[in-house]
Amino acid sequence: MAGVQIYVAVLVSESHVAGDEPLFQESFVLVHAAGEDEARAKAEALGRAGETSYENADGRTVTWTLRHVVDVAPVLRDDLGDGADLYTRHFRDIEAYEAFEPLLSGEEL
Repeated sequence: MAGVQIYVAVLVSESHVAGDEPLFQESFVLVHAAGEDEARAKAEALGRAGETSYENADGRTVTWTLRHVVDVAPVLRDDLGDGADLYTRHFRDIEAYEAFEPLLSGEEL
């Protein structure tokens, strides 16, 4: 596919169950597109296609919705082999990152 590039899209979705705190999910998805606008549109479509509702084991309705396409960027390397760098972002406030990233503290979801 000439002119097509691989992009990484960062999506944030929300899970809602009535009476519970929402749970958010950050996903990194690969999309093939001829440009960033097309990649963003494809990422949004993928996120919307993943929206769903279902009944959990407690009989409560769980609803997943796409909240935002956070970023779309070309992959950093064409070779997607072992150790390939797909996406990089930078931040200045490590405490804020630690506050929202439960895996750093060992918290279970």
